[in-house]
Amino acid sequence: MSLFDWRQAQIQEKEAPLAARMRPRTVDEFFGQEQILGHGRLLRRAIEADQLSSIIFYGPPGTGKTTLARIIANTTKAHFVALNAVLSGIKDIRSAIDDAKDKRGMHGRKSILFVDEVHRFNKAQQDALLPWVENGTVVLIGATTENPYFEVNKALVSRSRIFQLQSLTDPDLDKIFIAACEDKDRGYGNLALNIEKQAREHLVTVANGDARALLNALELAVETTPSDEAGIKLISLEVAEESIQKRAVLYDKEGDAHFDTISAFIKSCRGSDPDAALYWLAKMVYAGEDPRFILRRLIILASEDVGLAQPDALTQVIACADAFDRVGMPEGRFHLAQATLIIANAPKSNSIMGFFDALQAVRDQKDGEVPLHLKDGSRDAKGMGHGEGYLYPHAFRDHWVEQQYLPTSLKGKIFYQPTEQGFEAKISASVTRRREAQLAALEESNGYSHPMNLTFSPVDPNMDQWLRRATANTSKKLEEARKRIFELADLRRHHVVLDLYAQSGLLTWEAVRQVPEGCVYSHVQPGDKTLRDRSYSLPQLNRPKVIESKFEQVFSHIESTQKFDAIIGRRILTRNEISNLDFQVFVDRLQPNGKLVFQEPVQWKNQRLYDLVKHEGLTDNLSDAWKDAEERIYQDLSEQSTLENLESSAQTAGLSARLELVQDEVEILVTRDILKRWWDGDGQKRSYRQYLEASISLEGVQEIWRWTQKNWLNRRFAWKSTSAYFVATCIYAES
Repeated sequence: MSLFDWRQAQIQEKEAPLAARMRPRTVDEFFGQEQILGHGRLLRRAIEADQLSSIIFYGPPGTGKTTLARIIANTTKAHFVALNAVLSGIKDIRSAIDDAKDKRGMHGRKSILFVDEVHRFNKAQQDALLPWVENGTVVLIGATTENPYFEVNKALVSRSRIFQLQSLTDPDLDKIFIAACEDKDRGYGNLALNIEKQAREHLVTVANGDARALLNALELAVETTPSDEAGIKLISLEVAEESIQKRAVLYDKEGDAHFDTISAFIKSCRGSDPDAALYWLAKMVYAGEDPRFILRRLIILASEDVGLAQPDALTQVIACADAFDRVGMPEGRFHLAQATLIIANAPKSNSIMGFFDALQAVRDQKDGEVPLHLKDGSRDAKGMGHGEGYLYPHAFRDHWVEQQYLPTSLKGKIFYQPTEQGFEAKISASVTRRREAQLAALEESNGYSHPMNLTFSPVDPNMDQWLRRATANTSKKLEEARKRIFELADLRRHHVVLDLYAQSGLLTWEAVRQVPEGCVYSHVQPGDKTLRDRSYSLPQLNRPKVIESKFEQVFSHIESTQKFDAIIGRRILTRNEISNLDFQVFVDRLQPNGKLVFQEPVQWKNQRLYDLVKHEGLTDNLSDAWKDAEERIYQDLSEQSTLENLESSAQTAGLSARLELVQDEVEILVTRDILKRWWDGDGQKRSYRQYLEASISLEGVQEIWRWTQKNWLNRRFAWKSTSAYFVATCIYAES
């Protein structure tokens, strides 16, 4: 670079917009996207270790896609090339590839190619990239606001990890706002600013998750506000309102928002929720959706979901469609709303004014995110989890089930008020009853809904095969226990998991399979190298982090900033060194809605030996004495147990907890070795024989021993055992 070019770059950097100047330069300066960039997440570890594979960042504008690419450029030792798909063509791609081949051939240096707005490349341009991504000449980093599963070459997607960025939260935007006001080099730290609290809150709220919109509005407010006599710039609420104008609803007629919103609209109509149906209708109308498209969907629903339950619904909807064609917009909105209420309620109603309440909510409220379970799952359920958790109403009694159809920010909001006129009076009670059931169900779940999968990466067949082998070599009983633990943990691909007492790897390897974009920490006893040695078969970024320590010291070996989405384990309470659990330690290390899932044997509810077969050949007195002696064993175990205190102890620490007892039954063959082990134990604890000798004469015990050899050896029995599954959810809100 010449001196002139350097000077020009300095001037451009100084005169760049505030949003460009305030771009984070390191991962630590980046606010938000904790689900994919938090401590322990795969993306953060890959950036810090400079071990990136091809990735695609997907999300709304202003959420940090380009910024993350620039952070990677600042931290990687690889050659970094940036292209904008809007401005670049085949020639630019070939030039970048030739440069990468030179760097690789002459210096052995890998190259990273960042393509902004990668969906703008046509098929030929994307195909031109494919062979060089496939053979490792370049590592591709793409950024797109469109769903890559439909706008990017499938071959490129299959070779890339997908990271979905979400709209930033208000606390994230507030941190960005403060940083811009306090930064003396790049922001307004050298100016005397007096920003009213209401002005700041308004800018953060109306920015609607878009950091660029927030910083642009702040810049406009500061640059256009003169200083007073004391040299202070006052940013009032009025100034803020002028600086950030009415926001547009996030809606692309050909993108995800279109499909997700119409999906939510259809599911709300099918679910007999007029409030949610009117809200999604209002969103589509406000965003400029074609009303005839909406009416076509309603005509389909009239036959598909109402059908013979009310045959004239189809006639009524078609009448509304004909009326709309005659009247047009804006008065045609009445007919749209009427058709929607016909399908949602199946009566003719003049309550369509509720549509305008919903329309006002769209104007006044933040843009309502479609709940995950209502999103269209026909296209990318696997990648992003869209549609997961949706309850199909036709599968339930009365073809209705209590579930939330409105956005979380509008839960409990009422738009539709049934009147007491005509047929509508008959449905008033059922509408009220359904609303009450929905609110009750929402309260029981603490308002929590499953997050979507924010990352997705192609499966490595070799690694997946190795993990399947590692998890397959278990007994049926252990396999069932593992399956239940992971069902209760409800993991996402980007979660961070801690496996306590992971000695055998029973849970660790399954966790590695289920959280490929997250991280697994595995705790083992000091000196146990087995799990660590086995992990060397996996790629470095996918290996579990093995912690050798005593149980009470495990968290001292993990960085203090690391929090977990799930902490799992087996036989935690039955270890010798644990008399009780300090749940506050777990609370401090769990993410909001993070879970503890432990499986514990409930020995005092297990199969009794005396009850395997009838006592034919023993006297009644000896039979009764045997039963009493063995029951004393389980009485002692029950009195020593702390299981009954788990729920109350967890709740005291701020966890929502429950204990679930599950009884298993497996067939066993009683061999001589098994029989001897039952009677004489392992030499560490009081044996079964010793328990019997404490209550029964030596001659009686010998007679029982001879009887068991005669009646048990080489026979198969149904053996019953009971396990307790303890599940506790962290319900605190992260500040």
